[in-house]
Amino acid sequence: MTRRAKPLLQDEHLLKSKPARRRDPTQPHLPFDPMPDRVEPCLALLKKVPPKGPDWAFEVKWDGYRLAIHIEPKGVRIITRGGHDWTHRFPTIAEAARKLGVGTAILDGEAVVLDNEGHSDFGALQRSLGGRGGKRSSTESVFMAFDLLYFDGHDLTGTELSVRRHLLEDFLDGVTGAIRLSDEVFGDGAELLANACSMGIEGIIAKHRDQPYRSGRTGDWLKIKCVQSESFMIIGYEQSTVARGGIGSLLLAARKEHDWVYVGSVGTGFNARNAAHLRMSLDKLRTKRPAVALKGKNLVFAQPTLIAEIEFRGWTDDGSLRHASYKGLREIQDNAAVFDMNEKPPE
Repeated sequence: MTRRAKPLLQDEHLLKSKPARRRDPTQPHLPFDPMPDRVEPCLALLKKVPPKGPDWAFEVKWDGYRLAIHIEPKGVRIITRGGHDWTHRFPTIAEAARKLGVGTAILDGEAVVLDNEGHSDFGALQRSLGGRGGKRSSTESVFMAFDLLYFDGHDLTGTELSVRRHLLEDFLDGVTGAIRLSDEVFGDGAELLANACSMGIEGIIAKHRDQPYRSGRTGDWLKIKCVQSESFMIIGYEQSTVARGGIGSLLLAARKEHDWVYVGSVGTGFNARNAAHLRMSLDKLRTKRPAVALKGKNLVFAQPTLIAEIEFRGWTDDGSLRHASYKGLREIQDNAAVFDMNEKPPE
């Protein structure tokens, strides 16, 4: 059975965008633009509430690996957010891209594994790749395409999102399988967020319809989450003689300018197998010079190398995570950005 992502739409007055009509093949040929080897991705800025007004469109926030699919006459390349070639890690997506029937294109989107409810499952995606540092190829993953940066010889990054989306919808009209269109909807952002939260989706992405594609965290794209989830650096652990695996909790840090700042610890979300693997990995990174000066019994410090995805419910007054839970390790090749305290929205 094909797993389908549940739409955000719950009411008739929330409108899904319509595909544009197909391009006229008789129109004059425009000059070709050189195809970029890589486009630095546009990133979403974290906000507590959705924006209002007709200039904003919304999508599901997918919980996976950000990828760009480069379709060229010589073949297909799948590039991670950090610029690594992972074509061999996603063979099913690569094969689907080869069958799209276009000479040149760059698709921006997210590789995910969907559960039975059609929700993206980050843990399942990790397992399909063999875990952090694994070499397995994922055949279960699908690519949710949400932007078109280059198409048929033309650079689209300078055009507004509404135009890029119409071209993308036209391009992927009727396409199913390992490459799918991430639906764009229009409506009240607060109502869409409520719908997403009620369905167990991580959150929504808001995108300004009139803006070109600008790399970095410009504010053109916003992310609003039901349950907060971010990447933090593991800087050590607290030993435990009771917990299986010998880890009582992981010590976490975020960035602040060019320094590390302690944001608390996490002691839930990992089982004995996870704990044993984490301890083995962190023991190889042991250091007597902690990234953040901490005092306490049974603390083991590690070089800041392993990045953990952490789910949490907010922040305490002293800057620590509330009700944190471990979700998994991020891949180095995924170039997961460690959370920057300067991006933390006011409580």
